[in-house]
Amino acid sequence: MDYMLELFSVFSHNEEIKRQFFVVFVTAAVFALGISLALIVSSFSGPLQKRLKKLAVKPQEPTDLSKPGQSKLWRKFNNSFNNAVIEKISGYAVPVDTAEVSKIEKKLIHAGFRQEYSLRIFYSIKTLLTLVVGFVALLITQWFPQLSSSQVLLYVLGGAYFGMIVPNMALDYLEKQRIKKVRHAFPDALDMLVICVEAGLSLPGAIQRVSRDLGISHPELAWEFETVSAEMRLGVERMKALKNLSARTGLDEIRGLVSLMDQAARFGTSMAETLRVYSEEFRDKRTQLAEEAAAKIGTKLIFPLTFCLWPGFFLVAVGPALLKVFEVFK
Repeated sequence: MDYMLELFSVFSHNEEIKRQFFVVFVTAAVFALGISLALIVSSFSGPLQKRLKKLAVKPQEPTDLSKPGQSKLWRKFNNSFNNAVIEKISGYAVPVDTAEVSKIEKKLIHAGFRQEYSLRIFYSIKTLLTLVVGFVALLITQWFPQLSSSQVLLYVLGGAYFGMIVPNMALDYLEKQRIKKVRHAFPDALDMLVICVEAGLSLPGAIQRVSRDLGISHPELAWEFETVSAEMRLGVERMKALKNLSARTGLDEIRGLVSLMDQAARFGTSMAETLRVYSEEFRDKRTQLAEEAAAKIGTKLIFPLTFCLWPGFFLVAVGPALLKVFEVFK
């Protein structure tokens, strides 16, 4: 700082002016640094760069639909780690109850974990977290010698139970978040499907085009549509691929669309007309849901108004009167 002040003394010998020069210089430097960092980050994570990277992918490189965005080295590490650690732990961790296993598999699929070893990893994490949290609780209780053995056992069991339910809570959260993202993107995808089909594209071609156009704005639904397009190219029946889409996403809206398209294919009605009618009905449904959410606002505002605004209003309106009463009775 002294060196900078000496440099500023070339322009002026007034201490106040030199300090002002220093403040302006530091402010400009910090502002330039922030702008530079923002430009650097945007150059790596901007939508344009993502789109250019997708277009720059070599066509001869094979794509793995079950593991998007992973390099060969990372997949090799995952496979070796899976064979070395996960297989041994999951042999004891995966329950025998098929209903529980099927329920967890469905949740993992809805959350976006489609790898063949996702179930084993989930139960391995659950087992390890149960043991680790229980052991940490046991270590913490050693700092409190006044605790009895029954209390120590209770805390250890409580920590183990907490470690056991945390993976389920995290999986439920991830499932809800992904379903929410897919549901938010579905109206746009449905409108684009209607436009593409009415423009003359076939349904597989429309799905492929929509998956390409939604890749940046809604990557989750774009990946689902890309999977459907890949299944159709591999020879899977069209309705079967769409039903697989409904099962993977877990959305009632997509399930209704698949059922409607199935009926249209059976009775020979126009697919474009079917999609347009469903799009209009779905738009009305969105409007009704928005009106329902708006009608609930008045009820939901009761609690914040009561606990946040009412104390301030009470102090302003009744506070002076209370002070007068206290002065009289003093």
